[in-house]
Amino acid sequence: MLEQTRLIVNLSDTEPNRRRGGDVRAMLTPATVKSTSGFMGMAIAQPGECIAEHYHPYSEEFVYVVSGRFEVDLDGETHPLVPDQGLLIPIGVRHRFRNVGDVEARMVFHLGPLAPHPSLGHVDTETAEEAAAKAVEGALE
Repeated sequence: MLEQTRLIVNLSDTEPNRRRGGDVRAMLTPATVKSTSGFMGMAIAQPGECIAEHYHPYSEEFVYVVSGRFEVDLDGETHPLVPDQGLLIPIGVRHRFRNVGDVEARMVFHLGPLAPHPSLGHVDTETAEEAAAKAVEGALE
């Protein structure tokens, strides 16, 4: 029988990762629940916040918008994302998210399969500061 407490993780029990901007929390991971096929989490962005451009060389990313309004850039092409929409980001596609609404925005993400090592899972193509500067430039245009 499975031990249920090892399979359930509360958002409040996870540490925010702000390295790429926003508040990205990996919840169901090999470290937390011993997952073997991928990992899942929640990204939270305040109005105007961005999650910097990056790509995944080994994983597809599945995104589901829970609340708020995002724009996502996929290989440089911008698309709106609103609640109850899902998005598949294929392996190797550069992507950046922006909260373009006036309230907090939340999205669930899942990546799979896992990279051979966690350090190989993400390739950053800009810093959080660069993403924020681009968002401000875009708002001024």
